[in-house]
Amino acid sequence: MAMLFSISCENKQSELPASDPDNGGLILPGGFEALVVIDSAGPTRHIAVNDNGDIYAKLRFSRDMQGGTIGLRDLNGDGKADSLVRFGDYEDVGGSAVGVTIHDGYLYTSTVRQVLRNKLSPGELVPSSRTEVILTDTHPNVARNWHTTKPAAFDGNGNMYIPFGSPSDAGQDIEMYGPTGIPGGKGLDPSPEREMNAGIWKFDANKEGQVQSDGTKFATGLRSIVGMTWSPLDDHLYAVVNGIDNFHTLYPALYSSWQAAVLPSETLVKVTEGTDFGWPYAYYDQLQGKNVLSPGYGGDGTIVGRAAEFDNPVMGFPGHWAPMELLFYQGSQFPERYRQGVFVAFHGSTDRSPYPQAGYIVCFVPLVDGKAGDWEVFADGFAGVDTVENTGDALYRPMGLAEGPDGSLYLSESNKGKIWRVMYKGDKKEFGEKQLEEMKRLTAHKTYIKTPVAGVDNLDKGSLLEGGILYNTYCATCHQRNGEGDNNRFPPLAGSERVLGEAEPLVAAILNGIQGEITVRGKTYNGYMPPHANILDDHAVASISSYIRNRWGNKAGSISPSEVSSIRVKVVK
Repeated sequence: MAMLFSISCENKQSELPASDPDNGGLILPGGFEALVVIDSAGPTRHIAVNDNGDIYAKLRFSRDMQGGTIGLRDLNGDGKADSLVRFGDYEDVGGSAVGVTIHDGYLYTSTVRQVLRNKLSPGELVPSSRTEVILTDTHPNVARNWHTTKPAAFDGNGNMYIPFGSPSDAGQDIEMYGPTGIPGGKGLDPSPEREMNAGIWKFDANKEGQVQSDGTKFATGLRSIVGMTWSPLDDHLYAVVNGIDNFHTLYPALYSSWQAAVLPSETLVKVTEGTDFGWPYAYYDQLQGKNVLSPGYGGDGTIVGRAAEFDNPVMGFPGHWAPMELLFYQGSQFPERYRQGVFVAFHGSTDRSPYPQAGYIVCFVPLVDGKAGDWEVFADGFAGVDTVENTGDALYRPMGLAEGPDGSLYLSESNKGKIWRVMYKGDKKEFGEKQLEEMKRLTAHKTYIKTPVAGVDNLDKGSLLEGGILYNTYCATCHQRNGEGDNNRFPPLAGSERVLGEAEPLVAAILNGIQGEITVRGKTYNGYMPPHANILDDHAVASISSYIRNRWGNKAGSISPSEVSSIRVKVVK
């Protein structure tokens, strides 16, 4: 009976289920089809698929005592998940948990603080084995530090590799200025974060109770890694890296808003022991094809200097696309070319304003002898809109990648927890340039994929994200972070008639400053606000204005950079 059951399962796996008529909304190369495995599993992050087809998904949070991992099973062979179970006797901290990986018969689960594992037994969806704590991050600020994701990768020699991301964005003094830093700020040199962060550490994959000091630093200069895996192509570790943000916000004299939208590159890196990719001293510029010096360390977008000392990536993607996961396909279901490269899932940008946000796709990078060819769009249709003005406009944001036992490719997204199964049902011998060129035609001009044209593709929108950074730098000392002022010299912005009224008085106050008595919410204030006309450009003023008009219960229309420009001409002498 056991043998018959095994044969039956093998036959089921060899028969691909019916696809959805619209491929679940995805746009794929010719011959590929897709079905939706589950429509809304919750805010899922990475996924893994077991040898029997069971799917495991890591939830972003686990704070309700119901478990932070989901197990999914198809009971009738139609490709859809019929059984969903939440489990996991752990509690997360922070909001950056991502990892779930199956290795050597164990389910490894990564929270922000820990790497856990459970032995998987045949037939079990939810593992009944004891949860082993393999690694614990003992940093006292691990819950609030940036870039604390811990995806696990494994080599063939019993080693586990874990990234420890940088707490800050670009190496400024985090105790004085916070993780974002301040406009014009300098990076600490040498960077203290490179000692125990911004790198990858190697551990024993089977030893319980480890802490970071039990591992060995394997590589450094890596700001934020959310996706990492061991490549079967050349037996090396690969990762995708998220680059520095806010170039125009922090260094407006050096970087235009267009440059800040497309730079610095998000990278695909091949990691060998001792490699150094330069963070925070350098970044990779995919437009110039080289490492350049970071602005916080004397760079201006062209100076190379010490950046020449650091290792180059395999591939440089457009800035801020947010690569979340990578996968080396090893199945036989897809055309052979997909066994010679890597799939990458892009979560999509948050800080490209005033240009369209970008990413929100799954791409494929051909690799031959360690050399990358041009990346190509493999799966599109996640965004659901033609132009993503704000990140929240995107219907779905790609997140996880996993390969099933029959060679199907599983894709997940983080907004609702939708999971797709992508299958190839065409003639593998006929697949080639025709299908690839058709995908280029369908996707090349989409605003969230193409390189924006400077000026032309400017959406004339302020950025609430940028507005928050600038507000905290220029305004919060007097008006306070809660917008309530100091109840003495500096008036509140929350509920302020001057903030919620016409645009010109507010913009004029930011540009020219205020001196003398003013009345706000029935109280008179006599403080001093300095002018910012020579410090903040139109986009910055629009961003701050829009931020305070939509914060602390304020509900007023946003102000555009072009409106600020018109007001500036009228009021600034």
